[in-house]
Amino acid sequence: MQKPTRIVLVVEDEPLIRLFLADVLEDAGFAVLEAGSVLEAVGVLGLRTDIDAVFTDVDMPGGLCGIDLAKMVASTSPHIGIVVTSGRVDVARGELPAEARFLPKPYNTMTAVSTVQSVIQATTDVRADRAS
Repeated sequence: MQKPTRIVLVVEDEPLIRLFLADVLEDAGFAVLEAGSVLEAVGVLGLRTDIDAVFTDVDMPGGLCGIDLAKMVASTSPHIGIVVTSGRVDVARGELPAEARFLPKPYNTMTAVSTVQSVIQATTDVRADRAS
């Protein structure tokens, strides 16, 4: 039986970065959804219940940042893994939900893929522990 494809929501306001990361994740076997703002991401999250991870930039247009999104996802959808990234802001550990991972820019593609895999695995492990 084939393992189901994991779905990652990439939230990045820079179209070239978003497209590049989406391509990298798709090449690694993930299905990718894209959003250009936190509000767009919230809309996607409201329509989909099958998202396994959110990969978000901190600096976003529209008044809400990636840290706001990470906190919302952690409180409403704890089954979703969270990766937060930034090239301008150094995010302190206490600013993020406990289960979120921070990945500073620039990151290499292998690190991005392995970080997404690890947050998905961590949420899968937590669900398994709660079920047993």
